Amino acid sequence: MTGPDDLLLAVPNVSEGTDGAAIAAIAAAFTAGGGATLLDVHSDPDHGRTVFTLAGRPGALAAAVRDGAREVMARVDLRRHAGLHPHVGALDVAPFVHLDDARRGAACAEALHAGALLADLGLPCLLYGALSGGRTRAALRRGGPAALDARVRAGELVPDFGRGPAGSGTHPTAGAVLLAARPPLIAFNVELAPPATLADAQRIAALIRDGGEEGLPGLRAIGLTLAHRADVAQVSMNVEDHRALPLRDVVAAIARHAEVTEAELVGLAPAAAFEDFPADVPVRDRRTVEDALARVS
Repeated sequence: MTGPDDLLLAVPNVSEGTDGAAIAAIAAAFTAGGGATLLDVHSDPDHGRTVFTLAGRPGALAAAVRDGAREVMARVDLRRHAGLHPHVGALDVAPFVHLDDARRGAACAEALHAGALLADLGLPCLLYGALSGGRTRAALRRGGPAALDARVRAGELVPDFGRGPAGSGTHPTAGAVLLAARPPLIAFNVELAPPATLADAQRIAALIRDGGEEGLPGLRAIGLTLAHRADVAQVSMNVEDHRALPLRDVVAAIARHAEVTEAELVGLAPAAAFEDFPADVPVRDRRTVEDALARVS
């Protein structure tokens, strides 16, 4: 992976996928202080989600995420949220990404700094991944914001930073934020040819996800249908380690069960993830981390 030796990425995911004015205002807020460069924005109306990719240096990137979070709180109200993607917050997750092992410590420090800054805004923050001993996003999101709040009130969970009103586990309109420091993760969706249905997508996701009957290492997967794409069935995935699981192997696993028509990359991916990727499967929004960073440096 190339790029300035001290550069980190942040990938804040916001629970808004349709309001263009709100998305533009949030993007501007992330970069207004000069501590971050916006590399990519990916919005999806069916998922109800926008993924921002930021680049910045330690000591500045956490503050940029805080500045964007303030705008998110002004623009996104979870009580009116519509979207298929699991979530617990308006600023749902904010991972800080180290592009090599040498930057791991800096990413961890920046994520912890972000937790303190976000707590000052009244946002409860919970750590996942390596900073929490391996706790997963899925475990924290289970049941949504209301379930997370109930678990905090019952003493089953304790936010790592901040509390909501009266010691609650969520902000009333913005929920909570999940924070991590991690290597690059690839958000990748695969669409199935008709007449595949929601049930087909869910069955395939259950088979191929890590822990499933045909489990692929480090793969998180759900099945859904896309109303904005004529109810196309989709397997929506996170690939946690592209070195252990190249995207070609993900597509091959799905193709054993249904015809694949198209794929979609959410955000940016290392170029190596697409090594030997099948030429007959088009990929919407295919962009690499390396190309984006070359424009910054």
